[in-house]
Amino acid sequence: MQKALLLDVKKKNNREVVKVKMERTFAHRRHEVVRDAPMVGDFMERWPALFEVNEVNAEFRRITTVPLQSKFLSQLDMYSEKLMRLFQKRGGKLGVQLKTVVEQMAKCDDVDAGRECIIKGVCIYMGEDPESLVREYVCMDGGAMDEAIEDTTIGIYVIKEHVSNEETDDIGIILEGIKVLKDLDNVALAVAMLFGLIYALNLSYPAELRYTFEVIQNIFMELDGNTLSNKALALKNRLLE
Repeated sequence: MQKALLLDVKKKNNREVVKVKMERTFAHRRHEVVRDAPMVGDFMERWPALFEVNEVNAEFRRITTVPLQSKFLSQLDMYSEKLMRLFQKRGGKLGVQLKTVVEQMAKCDDVDAGRECIIKGVCIYMGEDPESLVREYVCMDGGAMDEAIEDTTIGIYVIKEHVSNEETDDIGIILEGIKVLKDLDNVALAVAMLFGLIYALNLSYPAELRYTFEVIQNIFMELDGNTLSNKALALKNRLLE
């Protein structure tokens, strides 16, 4: 069935067939991921159907029983107002950085752009660099960009033609130096998909983003909420006040 899927994903209008076979091969795929810890490139060659938005959503739900995309975006929206108030109250060096996020958010008349600001604000609030999560490549030639992507272990790329251009040419996900998802609609969706792929491939969170992903996992997605670090617990308590 795994070999048949390699052919099925190449056929047009074959979504339902692929969905059924991915469901039926789930246990085998999980065993392979957990037992062998394969390289992302090798796993992608064996299971290309997984690297698509609908299947990332489906795989995450098989693993956790929680809907990925809808849960993440709705929780992000629910907490956005409280997060903005926390950003405004933060002092010191982080407060200066968060002030920029708050100013950008005030100018946002687009839901997706607003969500992106909140996600970057969470990174800063947790003492981490949002550029470690979302890296913009502006006016770069193909060779230089490929080189930069190959050097990225995990993250989201945003390709723009000009600095001032709000329109993006491409948004996607990098794992182990490989573009595993591309042509995503917005950064918030890309973050949800990255989180889903980390679960699907049983990957560790990058050390430089451990608190950001902890917030996503424990607060936004409400998974394993009893094992919070002091930083994440403090944020959760402030959000519940």
